Amino acid sequence: MNKSLIKFLTDFGPLVIFFYFYYDSGKDLQVAIPPLIVATIISILIVWFFERKIPMVPLMGGILITLFGGLTIYFNNPIFIYMKPTIINILFGLSLFFGKYFTKEPLLKIILGKSLPLNDEGWNILNFRWIWFFFGLAILNEVIWRTQTEEFWVNFKVWGMLPITFIFTAFQIPLIKKHSQQNE
Repeated sequence: MNKSLIKFLTDFGPLVIFFYFYYDSGKDLQVAIPPLIVATIISILIVWFFERKIPMVPLMGGILITLFGGLTIYFNNPIFIYMKPTIINILFGLSLFFGKYFTKEPLLKIILGKSLPLNDEGWNILNFRWIWFFFGLAILNEVIWRTQTEEFWVNFKVWGMLPITFIFTAFQIPLIKKHSQQNE
């Protein structure tokens, strides 16, 4: 099976399942979260089956979906699932921030260095931008879930955060081109 197809299905399959159950149940998180948890665990197992490893980001996401989804169901309180994106984005931002101090170089360089050859200045700027981007997403998620309806938040989680991330990534292209080691 094609690796990119597997990645696409394992990344977005649980989300599609969540949307289906959320809207099919009349917008009930209590109904939509259990299939999301099961689909997320299955997608992680599929990744492990084909790659014999589980990348850190999907693993951490799966653990947090299971934890916060479980808390939402157990306490019958959606605040836990609302806060999951905030916590994930803060963890990503803190990992990039403190990663430099523990590894002596930007964590993004360690993760993406082979596929994205940048000079040190480029890695430092890119790492710094992603730190602030993750913190910004965390703040934005907090503002949305605290001021909008549940349905708005559910739709924003996918149709807002995902495009914002793609747009932010696209805006990094000039930086990447400027600091590419291939240009030096």
